[in-house]
Amino acid sequence: MAREFEEFHEELRSVAGDLLAKDRTVEWAVLADAGWTGLEVPNGLGGAGATFGEVAVICEEIGRTASATDYLGSAVLAVGLLKSLQPSDSRDELLSAVAAGSVRAAVAVGSFTLDGGPLSGHAEFMPDAVGADRLLVIAADSDGNPVVVEVAGLTVTPQPVLDETRRLATVSAEAVEGAPVLHFDGDPQEQVRRLLDRAAVAVACDSLGLSEAMLAATVAYAKVRNQFGRPIGSFQAVKHACADMLVAIAVSRQLVGAAVEAVAEDRPDAGVAAAMAKSYACSAAVDVAGKAMQLHGGIGYTWESGIHVYLKRAALNRSLFGSPAAHRRQLAQRYL
Repeated sequence: MAREFEEFHEELRSVAGDLLAKDRTVEWAVLADAGWTGLEVPNGLGGAGATFGEVAVICEEIGRTASATDYLGSAVLAVGLLKSLQPSDSRDELLSAVAAGSVRAAVAVGSFTLDGGPLSGHAEFMPDAVGADRLLVIAADSDGNPVVVEVAGLTVTPQPVLDETRRLATVSAEAVEGAPVLHFDGDPQEQVRRLLDRAAVAVACDSLGLSEAMLAATVAYAKVRNQFGRPIGSFQAVKHACADMLVAIAVSRQLVGAAVEAVAEDRPDAGVAAAMAKSYACSAAVDVAGKAMQLHGGIGYTWESGIHVYLKRAALNRSLFGSPAAHRRQLAQRYL
């Protein structure tokens, strides 16, 4: 992001790190009290009037501590979706409620249809839908254009995954009637694409944070773990492995930074930047966490080390909102 915000971002990163370090599970009310739920909500609606750049800082710190929060589904996706809708009293009321922390909203993107009648369809692996106060469903209308439906009566089923720090769910609707329809402000297809770009970049930020945490933990361990009478960090093989981790993280930071800036500024090429960041940073995070586990030796494979938490989170991030292969296929379309 622009250099004039670097100092503010560093301060935000420091405050976020201190708060998240206190507990691995951070409740919605704590996020609201910190002002993070309304970062992108306009000032007139009780928010901070910030940008996706500030939200990305929080996402990175959440990944650094592998915290279990509702931030991705509610503050990142729901707020982003609401801001893409045509202004209305109901939209503004919900944005204000999310910013205040009195309502936790979630988004469902799947195969929902609303062909002039009841809402039907389902979506899988939706973050933070379990226990959400309001569910915003993206469905296709009779013309095939995406619209947003806010409706009660949906079936939300927890979807257990290997990563216990994420709360994912299946959302389904069987001929649900009486759903109020909200329309996008601008091209609906483009707005949905931008929302998915936001989601991909937010997950890439998370992976970047956890990669940096794994490198820091590994370097610290290599300085104090002695073998053959000297720290293992003095061995060339360990040095090379840590250097490889550092290079992967440096590339990830460049790609993620470019993607965050593109999404924050709503650039036409944001989709390309998001695909590059998501495919590389999330793959790199799995490799970095795997190397961290290996370099910690036997203790790295124990439950007490905590490295397994980061490795499982990295593995889920790699698949969430598009696998590296899917994003690379998207990038390859530019050359066809």
